[in-house]
Amino acid sequence: MGYSNKKSASQKSKTNSAGKSKSFSKNKKSKPSFKSQKPAGGRPHFGNKAPKSKEPLPSFSNEVRLNKFLSNAGICSRREADVLIETGVVSINGKIVTEMGYKVKPGDKVQYDGETINAETKRYVLLNKPKDFITTMDDPWGRKTVMGLVMKACKERVYPVGRLDRDTTGLLLFTNDGDLAKKLTHPRHKASKIYHVHTDKPVSVEHIKQIEAGIHLEDGEIKADNISYVEGKTSRDVGIEIHSGKNRIVRRIFEHLGYTVVKLDRVKFHSLTKKDLPRGKYRHLTEQEVAFLKMS
Repeated sequence: MGYSNKKSASQKSKTNSAGKSKSFSKNKKSKPSFKSQKPAGGRPHFGNKAPKSKEPLPSFSNEVRLNKFLSNAGICSRREADVLIETGVVSINGKIVTEMGYKVKPGDKVQYDGETINAETKRYVLLNKPKDFITTMDDPWGRKTVMGLVMKACKERVYPVGRLDRDTTGLLLFTNDGDLAKKLTHPRHKASKIYHVHTDKPVSVEHIKQIEAGIHLEDGEIKADNISYVEGKTSRDVGIEIHSGKNRIVRRIFEHLGYTVVKLDRVKFHSLTKKDLPRGKYRHLTEQEVAFLKMS
């Protein structure tokens, strides 16, 4: 699916009686369009950068805190691991360790209650989420969750990076790599997402410009990094690129302007696209894709 040029969204468009608008094409002086983005060759930058934060980005050291090592191995949660360490049932290289901040080095032999623990292999699973699945590890009301769709992807326990609400479809990444997950959701490094929005009525050019410039919601100002009509569709179809991770942010933007979002599909997450990934299916990321996520 291609998206038209951002600059042309500020131009006046004429809508016919059927609610269709003229497509927004590129010209020599126009800015990069959604359509010209490359899936993994380099992360596009549109509009303003994500807000800066004083919190440091996570590092990717080979050393890992003992409580995290135990959690990654599926023994228990980090909080429970702290209790195990404190009670003296965890040893490294034959010596009991009770230091909370102790870091496990490559080659260390970690034992819990006399049993040797092997660190989990890092897994990276990309799902094209269908509608009517909620993003949670477990649901007390028995509703369908995204975990049921990836339960056979690997033996390691993976977790969703961010979330998509029940009615939203599209890309959702799962991993047991806590450092990468934190990096992708970090306030200073929030991954850019592109959504295809289908509304209940035509979206006016003035509202497109307003979303681009920024609107005020109950939890602060928000503006799109890029926004335009979707090529070959009606003016009820809009492509929006945004890096904010706020809950239901895309739906709230359009609801604030008087629209109901009928369909919402995440078509791109960071450098990952839905190419060759049918709805409801998953795939493992390539080494190149993982490396690119960590570098950018």
